Amino acid sequence: MATTSKKLFLTKSELKASDREHKRKLSFNISKYNDAVVQGKDQYNNLEAARKKAKNIKWKAIEQLDKYLIQFEEKFTSNGGQVIWAMDAQQANEAILKICKKHNTDLVVKSKSMVTEEIQLNAFLEKNNITSVETDLGEFIQQLDNEPPYHIVTPAMHKSKEDIAKLFHQKLNTDSHLNPNELTQIARKNLRAKYTKAQIGITGGNFLIADIGGIALTENEGNVRLTTAMPKVHIAIVGIEKMLSSVDDLQSMWPLLSTYGTGQKMTVYNSIITGPKKGKEVDGPEEMYVILLDNERSNLLKDPTLRESAYCIRCGSCLNVCPVYKNIGGHTYGTTYSGPIGAVITPHLESFKETHHLSHASTLCGQCTEACPVNINIHGMLQYNRSLTNQKGLAESKEKSDWRKWKNVMSKKSIKELLGINVKKQVLDKIYKSAISDTSSDKKTSKTFKELYKELKQ
Repeated sequence: MATTSKKLFLTKSELKASDREHKRKLSFNISKYNDAVVQGKDQYNNLEAARKKAKNIKWKAIEQLDKYLIQFEEKFTSNGGQVIWAMDAQQANEAILKICKKHNTDLVVKSKSMVTEEIQLNAFLEKNNITSVETDLGEFIQQLDNEPPYHIVTPAMHKSKEDIAKLFHQKLNTDSHLNPNELTQIARKNLRAKYTKAQIGITGGNFLIADIGGIALTENEGNVRLTTAMPKVHIAIVGIEKMLSSVDDLQSMWPLLSTYGTGQKMTVYNSIITGPKKGKEVDGPEEMYVILLDNERSNLLKDPTLRESAYCIRCGSCLNVCPVYKNIGGHTYGTTYSGPIGAVITPHLESFKETHHLSHASTLCGQCTEACPVNINIHGMLQYNRSLTNQKGLAESKEKSDWRKWKNVMSKKSIKELLGINVKKQVLDKIYKSAISDTSSDKKTSKTFKELYKELKQ
């Protein structure tokens, strides 16, 4: 199974890496993101100090997570909400289905949420004759095209406006040459009708706030507010690692999330929800549930080296700087969380045996770590996963043999000189021929340092 997964990944990677049109669209959208982030960072007098503070905030929350989870539950329930603990995807899905059946609903509206992708909620609800409608524009586009999100923050990053116009024409019978504004209005018209009919709204949560028992949600389209305000029931499903100890921490976390996620100083809509509506309040649900999801997150937390990965605020910045992601795109990974952070956490959230190869989909250049707003040592943990692969005996025998030969030759200068080995030509090009793409532009064999030094001395 693991070999099949790896082969499939390599096959997809080769296809996407040589797909110029795919690369053009991805490069165009990432370049717009890069330009925006530069401007967003201008709001900081000392960005590094802000990043260090944010990392300390997450360190405090994760190191005392047991305490803060209980505090959150106590505060949230005291405000009239209900907390459900889910150990895995099945428990989470079953809890949501139970609430849907209680309210006899066959339609739910859902805001953008990677954790619901993780538990495959839409497919589960569909099997139980319940329609789940994505209300985020990017997610709405992906749902129309029957595709999962391509990117943590920008679900349809791989599509051009022409692609979307064509999709709307095929699925919604619209004109095939609509501009982005017209396409947005079409989506708005379709989605508004769903809000008035749906009895249940489902969201994720950007942060859990222990001291007030609230969830923090950030967005740019207003669909989250409609999802949480119009239906009679609001269900928020949130990974336990999203915890913050205090509402005061948001003044650090929200600007960093928006700056690194979209290049904004702050996103347009920011909400803190502490429970169902009370007394004479007009807006808000009559019932509210928060499902606290583990789903193997404890595997990350119990490992001191990997625990830092739980600091991730899902901004997507590591994806946008990763040279591998920029060549193969999000769907190639075949997992909910793609890119560098996905390669770190997925082997521990899913089967390590089947997904450990993702940690090798990295140059270990460190750009992901440099781009992370909370200074997570992402490339270090990718290297750690590779070590675990060897420790668990999952490395391929040929690979281990090749590296052993490489180590023996490269560690002894006398052997190289005795054999007269040109490392690039006689070792790399032969042993790793299958791993070097035919599309490589570097077809020339460079001279060794020793050869160049001799020429210089002549």
